[in-house]
Amino acid sequence: MKNTKLELSVGIFVLLGIAAIIYLTIKLGTGSMVGGNTYLIEARFNNSGGLHSGSSVLLSGVTVGRVEDVRMDPSDYNAIVTLKLRSGLRLPTDSMASIKTTGLIGDKFVSLAPGADETYMTPGTRITMTESAVDLESLIGKMAFGSVDKEKNNHEKDGKTTP
Repeated sequence: MKNTKLELSVGIFVLLGIAAIIYLTIKLGTGSMVGGNTYLIEARFNNSGGLHSGSSVLLSGVTVGRVEDVRMDPSDYNAIVTLKLRSGLRLPTDSMASIKTTGLIGDKFVSLAPGADETYMTPGTRITMTESAVDLESLIGKMAFGSVDKEKNNHEKDGKTTP
């Protein structure tokens, strides 16, 4: 009888431990444990390049938020990215947002570069200075098929030189 109670209590303890690990894995995976209080801002990009909800938002290499939503603006077909940032983060109004890649073909993330303005963004405002993701496939395709060299030669023939 004593063995059965001990085995039952150990079994319940193990199940609770597994449930806690699953809960923390899901919470950390979705980024919902990034800070307590947050606020939302938006950024408009010409090309979101595979950015998705849950991607990291970094400032100086430090995670300061998550991508909440990526949608298309039907009026001009640009990507509108909603960023969920920590409430303690005060971004100047002339800050810049860029879509970057971890490694050569890694995950996409949003990198923020603070500006020098003395006024700060409020929740719901939009970052106007953005840099879209680099389309790696088209860049490799241009290099593989020599269209980069052709464009360079055409510019040189016209007397235009590009850096």
